Amino acid sequence: MSSENGPEQDGAQDAPPEQLALIRETVRQAKTPRAKPRTWRGAALAKELPVARVLVDKGVLHLDRYFDYAVPEELDADAQPGVRVRVRFGAGRHRVRDGRREGGGLIDGFLVERLAESDYAGPLAALAQVVSPERILDEELLGLVRAVADRYAGSVADVLQLAVPPRNARAEKRASPQPLPAPPVPEPGSWTRYEQGAEFVAALASGGAPRAVWNALPGPQWTEELARAVAATLASGRGALVVLPDGRAVARADAALTALLGEGRHAVLTADAGPEKRYAQWLAVRRGAVRAVIGTRAAMFAPVRDLGLVALWDDGDDSHSEPHAPQPHAREVLLLRAAQDRCAFLLGGWSCTVEAAQLVETGWARPLVAAREQVRAAAPLVRTVGDQDLARDEAARAARLPTLAWQAVRDGLRHGPVLVQVPRRGYVPRMACAACRTPARCRHCAGPLEGQEAGSALRCGWCGREEGAWHCPECGAFRLRAQVVGARRTAEELGRAFPAVPVRTSGREHVLATVSEAPALVVSTPGAEPVAEGGYAAALLLDGWAMLGRPDLRAGEDALRRWLAAAALVRPQGAGGTVVAVAEPTLRPVQALVRWDPVGHALRELAERAELGFPPVSRMAAVAGPPEAVTGFLDAVDLPREAEVLGPVPLPVTAPGRPRRVGAPPPGEHWERALVRVPPGRGAALAGALKAAQAARTARGSDAAVWVRIDPPDIG
Repeated sequence: MSSENGPEQDGAQDAPPEQLALIRETVRQAKTPRAKPRTWRGAALAKELPVARVLVDKGVLHLDRYFDYAVPEELDADAQPGVRVRVRFGAGRHRVRDGRREGGGLIDGFLVERLAESDYAGPLAALAQVVSPERILDEELLGLVRAVADRYAGSVADVLQLAVPPRNARAEKRASPQPLPAPPVPEPGSWTRYEQGAEFVAALASGGAPRAVWNALPGPQWTEELARAVAATLASGRGALVVLPDGRAVARADAALTALLGEGRHAVLTADAGPEKRYAQWLAVRRGAVRAVIGTRAAMFAPVRDLGLVALWDDGDDSHSEPHAPQPHAREVLLLRAAQDRCAFLLGGWSCTVEAAQLVETGWARPLVAAREQVRAAAPLVRTVGDQDLARDEAARAARLPTLAWQAVRDGLRHGPVLVQVPRRGYVPRMACAACRTPARCRHCAGPLEGQEAGSALRCGWCGREEGAWHCPECGAFRLRAQVVGARRTAEELGRAFPAVPVRTSGREHVLATVSEAPALVVSTPGAEPVAEGGYAAALLLDGWAMLGRPDLRAGEDALRRWLAAAALVRPQGAGGTVVAVAEPTLRPVQALVRWDPVGHALRELAERAELGFPPVSRMAAVAGPPEAVTGFLDAVDLPREAEVLGPVPLPVTAPGRPRRVGAPPPGEHWERALVRVPPGRGAALAGALKAAQAARTARGSDAAVWVRIDPPDIG
């Protein structure tokens, strides 16, 4: 006996009988064998379904499967399918004590199901802890996560991290509000401006599942129209989900829904919300307290009960593409949900992507458009300034703005604010015809041709082939020129030209949500245009070649989308609204802007891509990494027989201190990229082959990084 125990024993002898009985009982309980915490050594197992199948939070591909664990009797009540658990992972095969595998580190996971017995013949490790009895993961969400992981050659654990927000204990302890009764069927409102618009809303209200691609008219009414579609779905007793590109669009849709339905009928899910608020809103949706959800791409996996409508606004916006592995796109996730839940689908925007046009062309969705009379009544007047106009305007060339643009600004400032859209800097220059400015393309794969250095031969940016005898397929010319690069600094020039008018800027550092109707010059980069009260009196779209000359298959489509987004904020032509685009008027995207015909432009783009075998007609994947790693990966992967490999070609080296794009090489490293494409119907086989090859690499512990992405947004 130690000296420390002596006084304690004496005190026990002098204690009253009640205290002696309590001490003896405590000692008796202490001698009873107890399970070791977190290993449950010697603990009895659950009498029914003693095996838990767990999805562990390990994003590596070769561990993309379920693992079985024993369920201790003390955790039996809480260890239900869908709850968060903690388990020991990496226990040695020979580290077994009292029938339990031990060792390994504690990691998080989800309990998927309970089983009577395991397929694994050896001893199982025990569940270490049930983190919370809240059932988060159900079969519907798990099926969606698995489908997204398979489509994008990723792991279920990685997708689950995108689908389920981090736990917040305080939010979980609070009860969610009681669900409100279904609202009345709304009036179609401004949906009557569209052919079959009222019928679409009526189909939602009656419990139908219409699928539509919606080409919205310019103006601010799109948020009210989205709100009415959601209200009609709620009136049928079903739920609705709307995904928008950014927080400003979410705020406008939130205001429209609140004005139409009142408070408490919808939840807002955005990634920039605080952890407690975001998790509380997510739980309210999961528990069925709220049936409508709006948000950014963080909401595309929202577990809405009885889903009746999924809607996406402006699917061409870059923010809909998730930067984290496996980089799913919100449009494809919502398409999977529409097929899985057999619900309505609405894809809307002022512009029209090639993917949206394909949905209509294949008959999967129907067009939801307005008659030409409605388009002309709602759209502003669009005027263009090309190279010939600038050549005749010496004073405008010196000032870097044509006379027509100055006149539009001067006239517009008499009646309200004027928007000036300036393209972002940093686009890589490629080559184009000096006569007609048609982009120079490879004759083998139609990739962009680029000049490595002065006097050198042209080389394809996709397949790497040299081109020594190029001529323009449009006009037959042989001379090339570098396409216009970057944005011109116009804010200072406009400020000097109009000293009495305030100049406001909106861009990456500071994005304005709204501006007043007072006269002002608003200089904005694409995508950051604020909404003006009453609409802009005029808009200038400067340096069109900076966007049209991008080395990307989507350059024309993206330029038109950005122009339409800015022009849609301008007042109608009947109210004096004018848009001046500084771009060659003969080019297809410029003509589509003048006619306000994004659907026709998308259909022509789709026809060209079908002829060339490019997405979305085909499925494509990008494989990037160090040259030896890319070559070894392509040699090892068992590609489908129809697959075609383009490249590999070198990627631009990331300069130290510059921001690194997703899939770009680390600063200073030399990477290559290969493109793999397959015909329609073979996308699942391509994704499966790439996932298997990547899993084999990680299982071997390969040091060299190989980056794989399905449906890369920029393929050159």
